[in-house]
Amino acid sequence: MPATDTLTPPRFTSRLPQVGTTIFTVMSALAQKTGAVNLGQGFPDFECDPALLDLVNGAMREGLNQYPPMPGVAPLRAAIATKVQTLYGRRYDPDTEVTITAGATQAILTAVLCCVHPGDEVIVLEPCYDSYAPNIELAGGVVVRVPLDPGTFRPNFDAIATAITPRTRAIMVNSPHNPSATVWTAAEMQRLSELLAPTDILLISDEVYEHMVFDGVPHVSAASIPALAARSFVVSSFGKTYHVTGWKIGYVVAPAPLMAEFRKVHQFNVFTVNTPMQHGLARYMAEPRHYLELPAFYQRKRDLFLAGLQRTRLRPLHTQGSYFQCVDYSQVSDLPEAKFCEWLTTEIGVAAIPLSAFYADGFEQRIARLCFAKRDETLQTALTRLQKL
Repeated sequence: MPATDTLTPPRFTSRLPQVGTTIFTVMSALAQKTGAVNLGQGFPDFECDPALLDLVNGAMREGLNQYPPMPGVAPLRAAIATKVQTLYGRRYDPDTEVTITAGATQAILTAVLCCVHPGDEVIVLEPCYDSYAPNIELAGGVVVRVPLDPGTFRPNFDAIATAITPRTRAIMVNSPHNPSATVWTAAEMQRLSELLAPTDILLISDEVYEHMVFDGVPHVSAASIPALAARSFVVSSFGKTYHVTGWKIGYVVAPAPLMAEFRKVHQFNVFTVNTPMQHGLARYMAEPRHYLELPAFYQRKRDLFLAGLQRTRLRPLHTQGSYFQCVDYSQVSDLPEAKFCEWLTTEIGVAAIPLSAFYADGFEQRIARLCFAKRDETLQTALTRLQKL
């Protein structure tokens, strides 16, 4: 057969017919093509602590390179249990209630797959991270979208209550929030607990930015509220915390009956996670300051970025947590959000993400999301360009 011939694969029905290339990939590719400063996709452009690399390299040289236990190596699970108890007051059993995952995205998918059956409803609060809805659809579930209040991005508990039906299996909550950078208060978490109390609804609590909270605002974990902890899969990310997003390592804590179901799926969709990195992270966690000092580290970057934005016609929204800064560009352009972000990338040289990408219906508010998890020089270059607006 000639080399130029192509084979036509059999036709089949897509499991995700509405899904294309993510906006993050599109904007990063455009930034690379145009030489723009990429403040779109949420990853640091600076290196992690060399001490962490040394610990991982040391584990490799010690021969810790074969399959670890399916739930993760024991020292790392123990370190996580200690951290969670110290910060949030709940003790999770490292043997039965802590699992290491291949990043938070895999953790969320696994949590959904282990509890959502075809026809079950799952509530998501928009704007939300783009993996939530496809995860639910892959499980055969029905996505029920409830908007956070426009402008403030606070939860609307009357709307959430209205969305609950006998078919509701779970609700997904993200705090600190991507993309709006808001942080749920203790009163809001307590209100959620009271709303779910008479139900069997599970909570998938996405807390990957737990160590990025500013101005003295605390992170209120679902683990810290007993009635929520009893029904929650709590998800976090080493990649976000330790500036190693490419390592794709995260974890989940949950009560033993929930974790038993989680592990049934985990063992067949990833089985286990990179061994030497787990050992390196376990040793690195022995020094709590590495995550305790993170709020101050990122608050300084937020404040530097915010001061520069004040010299532009962009109106910054308040950032309580995460490493994202949303801006209202209505004084700059009448373009819809996606078009504005393309224009900002190609003409001004700074890549951003349209907030509308986090809504299923593309809800427009003339808001773009920028990431300040960058070197100071990167932020200053971006700000110099943005000040041309």
